[in-house]
Amino acid sequence: MFCFQCEQTAKGEGCTKLGVCGKQPDVAALQDLLVYEIKVLSRFAVEGRKAGLVDDAVNRFTSEALFATLTNVDFDPERFVEMLDRCVQVREDLKRRVAAAGGRTDFGSERVTYTSSAGKDELVSLGEQVGVKADPDLNPDLLSLRELLIYGLKGVAAYADHARILGQVDDRVDAFIHEALAATLDKSLSADDYVGLVMKCGEINLRTMELLDAGNTGTYGHPVPTQVPLGQKQGKAILVSGHDLKDLDTILKQTAGKGITVYTHGEMLPCHGYPELKKYPHFYGHYGTAWQNQAREFAAFPGAILMTTNCIQKPQDAYKDNIFTTGLVGWPGVTHVANNDFTPVIEKALALPGFAADVPGKSVMVGFGHNAVLGVAPAVIEAVKNKQIRHFFLVGGCDGAKPGRSYYTEFVEKVPADCVVLTLACGKFRFFDKDLGAIGGIPRLLDVGQCNDAYSAIKIASALAEAFGCGVNDLPLSMILSWYEQKACAILLTLLYLGIKDIRLGPTLPAFITPNILNVLVEKFNIMPITTPDQDLKAILG
Repeated sequence: MFCFQCEQTAKGEGCTKLGVCGKQPDVAALQDLLVYEIKVLSRFAVEGRKAGLVDDAVNRFTSEALFATLTNVDFDPERFVEMLDRCVQVREDLKRRVAAAGGRTDFGSERVTYTSSAGKDELVSLGEQVGVKADPDLNPDLLSLRELLIYGLKGVAAYADHARILGQVDDRVDAFIHEALAATLDKSLSADDYVGLVMKCGEINLRTMELLDAGNTGTYGHPVPTQVPLGQKQGKAILVSGHDLKDLDTILKQTAGKGITVYTHGEMLPCHGYPELKKYPHFYGHYGTAWQNQAREFAAFPGAILMTTNCIQKPQDAYKDNIFTTGLVGWPGVTHVANNDFTPVIEKALALPGFAADVPGKSVMVGFGHNAVLGVAPAVIEAVKNKQIRHFFLVGGCDGAKPGRSYYTEFVEKVPADCVVLTLACGKFRFFDKDLGAIGGIPRLLDVGQCNDAYSAIKIASALAEAFGCGVNDLPLSMILSWYEQKACAILLTLLYLGIKDIRLGPTLPAFITPNILNVLVEKFNIMPITTPDQDLKAILG
């Protein structure tokens, strides 16, 4: 196997024997084969659009299949065998229809190498032939750009899947996913061609996050500032982690009146700010952090745990029986819930002891999405003009277990008292419970939401730039970002598409970015690695 798509890859170079995330070599090979085969499928989808064939089932499958290969989403080999079988069916059906419509179906170089009757061992063997390093003669810089594009597309696919679940679809998104995946099979593409596709990926991801924002706010209302307790209530309990608001809403409905308290974990914390979710009386608070202590937290949780999307370390045997997954998430030995029927989760929660007594704790504020922040924009603008607010810092992104992420906690702690910190995604769990006080009634720590709520941060920055009559790069705003997996890649590409400069990225730079490609990013966008909090604050504030 060879995988270097996440920040924690072995030695900062690539996992070759076993994924640091816990991914086994057979799963890695199956994922590589699935990515390759949806590239082939995408060729037919591109030709189908030329012939007027647009099939939402094909679009949906493509996003789901690509999403399933993200870091820490699905580690179950049998589920990938099933998905590969499904890929054959979708591909062959589409190929027939494209041919009937007069579209091209013979590309000469596609490797349709298996049928739905292939077994796991055969599929693993095929997957080993089409991995990242399958073409040893490929120019390293082209490989770097190709993988950057693919990882950006994985992030887009994840957000597109979430948006589609909430009824938000734009065929421009699906068409680009197919166009870009198909393009990666074209060996004539130059570096300039790939750069164009990478920038387009950033543009399309912005639209995708807009769709997801519309789905979330249109269904559950615009988030409002809300205090969320970090303590526990006596009684039975379910912990919901991941990103999926609809799954949370469904389990809240199904647990109503059953004496079960529902808690959030990780990226679900912002859900407490949505009016249509916070209305449930048994939706109480947030348990634990995101990554640093996850194994210990999950082992100690006395109820059932539902995982809705990625962002979890490999489940430990100590608590595996108490974990359930939904959607595309899966691990061997963990029960998967289908058809939005969470009865097994509820029954497990009722069978477990729950919390023996109320345990008071701190509380944190959430709900500072673009609607809430722009509602107080005049006060923010006045505070800047009066020099009460000197600078804004967006400190957010992914969390992870690899050493070096203490930088973000220390950075926030050292941000001067006349500066405001906006944060989003699970990276905030390094410092989300810090009491930074307020400036003129405006909290100094504003939780914008989940990783996809980078869209909210962009809306806020754009509105401030318009109010001050300048560009975003001219604002007293600095972005200090942490990355871990492929949704972060998509967001970074969006920021670059928007022309945002001077981004500081850490804790390490991506292993798939070659020195030459990094130089391009530095020259054009002045993107840079984090150093130390003191050095970076001095460089920014003087």
